[in-house]
Amino acid sequence: MAINDIRNTATEQYWEELRQRWGALLSYRYIGRRFSGMNSGVVDNTVTLRHDMRNAAGGVLVAALSITSPGGGGGIDDDKPAGDLLTVPNPVIHSMQILDDARDVKRIEVIDGTDLKRGTRFSYGRAKIVDADDHSRVIALVESQGTSLGDVDATVTAQGRFEDDPIMHIEDSPDLPPLWQVFGGAKRDDGHWTLPELKLELASPDAALHLGPQHVIMETAAIDVASQLVGTDHLQMQTWHLMHLARGKVGPFRCDAEACQGADGSGRVGAQVTLVDEGDRGRAVASASALFRIAD
Repeated sequence: MAINDIRNTATEQYWEELRQRWGALLSYRYIGRRFSGMNSGVVDNTVTLRHDMRNAAGGVLVAALSITSPGGGGGIDDDKPAGDLLTVPNPVIHSMQILDDARDVKRIEVIDGTDLKRGTRFSYGRAKIVDADDHSRVIALVESQGTSLGDVDATVTAQGRFEDDPIMHIEDSPDLPPLWQVFGGAKRDDGHWTLPELKLELASPDAALHLGPQHVIMETAAIDVASQLVGTDHLQMQTWHLMHLARGKVGPFRCDAEACQGADGSGRVGAQVTLVDEGDRGRAVASASALFRIAD
């Protein structure tokens, strides 16, 4: 099924098209991330950490944190219309430093979202992810760069936020499927982790692979190659740096991953992952580097 690029939508149909696309997008709905800048009636911007948002050691997965804080700038949780209601946004760089594995944290919250610079096309921001019940406990630091693919007509923005319930209400259980499975990921016989051909629930409004599935499958591939190198999957991400190189337009999408380890005996292991659009001439879509420590 061909997916429409919202930039081709007529102004009088744009708001409704965006509402439907925002509602269909799996990333935020499944993680449970609400945005008061996008949906009306949102009084709780926190995200409850479930079993499927944790790694084999019980720590938090970086994909869950990254989807919770897709951009470091302000606007997503304040009184102004945000993100897709103002522009057609596109992520460029996402960088996260994890200070706390959040093993005993029940809920997380994004605070101190700050626009460091917002130009005609590019924007730069930062934020903190904290324990929602104790803001002095910082889980991660986030910095990001994004770009605008085009402005949204002012008549669209004036229509206000969406009234739909923005999330899926999922009861926590140890039996929940892993995130990579929910997003359609699989490990092929050749050892590569993959996502399927692009479909609506994985696509951003501009008809490209959304950042959420990218974080999920690339972290999965990074953990896999790192655990093969060190002989354990009890790894906790410390640093995650992802660059969005091109719009993923076709699929299937393949992860090329490799791991390495320093010789200083620190217990740290690194991985690099490239996400490739096999249906678009093998075009590189994203590149990520990960730094893990072997968890206790």
